[in-house]
Amino acid sequence: MTGKAPLGARIVLRDKLDWEELTAEQVTAMSEKVNRLRASRAVRIITGLPDRRARITQHTLALPGRSITLRVHRPRDAAPGLPLVLSFHGGGFIVGTAAQNDWLNSHLAARCPAVVVSVEYRLAPRHPLPAPVDDGYDTLLRILDDPARWGVEPTAVAVLGESAGGTIAALVALRARKDGPPLRAQVLTYPGTDWSETMEDYPSITANGGNPGMSAAEWRTAKRMSLPATLDPDSVSPIKFDNLAGLPPTLVVVGDLDAALDQGRAYVERLRSDGTDARLARYPKAIHGFLSMPGLVPAARPARREILAFLRDHLHATTSS
Repeated sequence: MTGKAPLGARIVLRDKLDWEELTAEQVTAMSEKVNRLRASRAVRIITGLPDRRARITQHTLALPGRSITLRVHRPRDAAPGLPLVLSFHGGGFIVGTAAQNDWLNSHLAARCPAVVVSVEYRLAPRHPLPAPVDDGYDTLLRILDDPARWGVEPTAVAVLGESAGGTIAALVALRARKDGPPLRAQVLTYPGTDWSETMEDYPSITANGGNPGMSAAEWRTAKRMSLPATLDPDSVSPIKFDNLAGLPPTLVVVGDLDAALDQGRAYVERLRSDGTDARLARYPKAIHGFLSMPGLVPAARPARREILAFLRDHLHATTSS
């Protein structure tokens, strides 16, 4: 947990916001502005160009009491019955958009191959937890209700999430363990696994909390805006679950300069102790959010290759057996 972030990241991601003083109204306004930028073509110098071998389309999905947008990545020469990867972007539950992960998701779709569906889940503070988790799980069920429409194989499903999206993916996997459908893999990139009172007890929060990507103040603001007082924080903290047995094989990707490093590492240790197959992949000179900013952090490319290999191994072994 030593060393400096890549120079480009330090310059571009200089943060002047006073996160601790932001109101709910200011967070909502900031989120709308940031998400317009992240979804624009201009920012692809940072977020990366989509893989041209994948086609990206948007769909509106009707769920009970609300509609959400899905960003679907599919190989241009897609055959029917591909694996499904359900993807969740990062942003502390208060910011972020599916388009920020086009570089990763389109590559996985084209190269795995798979249908990668990125969920534009509802954001806090307007929609606090567990709303985004409900969006993720309900989307999974709705897609698998009609797999032919989506061109997916319902027995070859994985979840993928970065940062707060990693929290969502992990919680969807825990819900699916109990209520179905069975999952074949989960990939959690620098996930937030502890939103309880012990959130800041991990050494990397202090050691790396001043690095670009996600500061300690941003972590606290994310929690303040997304966890209502009536919600038990343990219920949205995967590491606090009593039993982590029976979950699908797991890859957790972290950066050595990331405040979330030790939360990811501790989650892998818990998974292993409960008998779940779990692997930790650490990348030097990698900050929080690095897989959505390949233009600033070179480690994004080898990490993407590792994720691709992991998903291929677990998804296509299933469909060909």
